[in-house]
Amino acid sequence: MQISASIVLYDNKKEIVLEAIKSFLSTSLDVKLYLIDNSKNDTLKSLGEVDKRITYIYNNENLGFGKAHNIALQKSLMDFTSYHLVLNPDVSFNKGVLESLLSYLQQNSDVALVMPKVYYPNGSLQYTCRRLPTPFDLIIRRFIPKSIHLFDNAKKEYELHDFGYDKEMNIPFFLGSFMFLRTDALREVGVFDENIFLYMEDLDLCRRLHQKYKTMFYPYVSITHIHARDSYKNYGLLKEHIKSTIYYFNKWGWFFDKERKEINNALSKRIKGL
Repeated sequence: MQISASIVLYDNKKEIVLEAIKSFLSTSLDVKLYLIDNSKNDTLKSLGEVDKRITYIYNNENLGFGKAHNIALQKSLMDFTSYHLVLNPDVSFNKGVLESLLSYLQQNSDVALVMPKVYYPNGSLQYTCRRLPTPFDLIIRRFIPKSIHLFDNAKKEYELHDFGYDKEMNIPFFLGSFMFLRTDALREVGVFDENIFLYMEDLDLCRRLHQKYKTMFYPYVSITHIHARDSYKNYGLLKEHIKSTIYYFNKWGWFFDKERKEINNALSKRIKGL
């Protein structure tokens, strides 16, 4: 098949997941969708009966985001599927988006990951392109209230506001709501790091891919992402976010990360057209 996709479920609202399912399956391309269910029970099982192109897998435990997606990614790699889409259950998009992104990857063999423009349901832009973060970047984003504007410029720099989100650009980190991946690249660099239960796994995979390939922002098609930001509302998820952040910086480096500095400096030059 040309494209497989995976959606990880955890007690989601069926009507929202259905929009994601319909978005992916509304195509004449050869596709397959894996629903990987981490929920407490299998009440979402009926979603697997929506279309014959869906395979529903119930884990009977919460494996976490990356490990659950890896179940589908490994199946896609074994089936020699050319491309795989990591898709959030709260994402929707119009017919033609997959076709456009597929064509882009087919024409650019040096690209391992492509990300479209992302909007909130109200039509405002999501700043999904990022520099590789320093510990300071993540601290001010998570713990400094929006009402305190002292670090606004730092936040905007991290989210690449000056980039404009209006042209193709090789970006080292995208938020993982929609990761359209070349599976040959995954064979080379690996899939999600299963030591990360939740959060930061998208950053870790993007960084490994960016070391060897281009990871491209493609603004000519768009998706809609509800983006609930649950770790801002749930203390248990906040703890997982902190654990994942510590693991990530232990793995890649905290304040002394030469590669991060080189990648971010190269990104700044691309944005400035140097």
